[in-house]
Amino acid sequence: MSYYNTIEQEAVAEFKDKGSKFIAYAFPFADVGLLKSILSQLKKEHPKAVHFCFAYRIGNDGNTFRSSDDGEPSGSAGKPILGQIDSKEVTDVLVVVVRYFGGTLLGVSGLINAYKSTAAMALQVVPIVRKPVLYYCHIQFDYTQQNDILIILKANSCVIVSQENQLFSTIKVGVPEERKEEVLYRLKNLRNVEVMV
Repeated sequence: MSYYNTIEQEAVAEFKDKGSKFIAYAFPFADVGLLKSILSQLKKEHPKAVHFCFAYRIGNDGNTFRSSDDGEPSGSAGKPILGQIDSKEVTDVLVVVVRYFGGTLLGVSGLINAYKSTAAMALQVVPIVRKPVLYYCHIQFDYTQQNDILIILKANSCVIVSQENQLFSTIKVGVPEERKEEVLYRLKNLRNVEVMV
């Protein structure tokens, strides 16, 4: 697959059932290292909430994912949230559902419905964007060749991640998967240009 679907902005949705309040937060999310800080920020914003259940899926292959029931009965929160991420066919997404207990037990089926509905609502209000799968490489070259290289990159919708200009310049670039062969071929035809994958 040369494209994937994701979100680029945050979204919030709220759902109520028998006095319990569920608030879903959807985040663009590509770095598992950010999970703790996102959860601690939400816990500061909602000090009286009892559960912070979540699910995420990361990467183009979809193999990096996790869900948490955070004390709710097993499978009643995290899995339904992950199910909504998957039904929207998005990746690089985190959904956290914050629950305020209303005094009445909802039962496992009630919880599944509440977490599923809240996650679905948050993912409905945020625009889904289609992005190309990028193949990353470093290009090292003589500074005088910068124009030639930038013309190739721009013509092929490449994304420049970082750039260093010294005697020899280095660019880290994301090349759309479907343009990879053409870009590498054109770069390698330039003199004194080194491409490291």
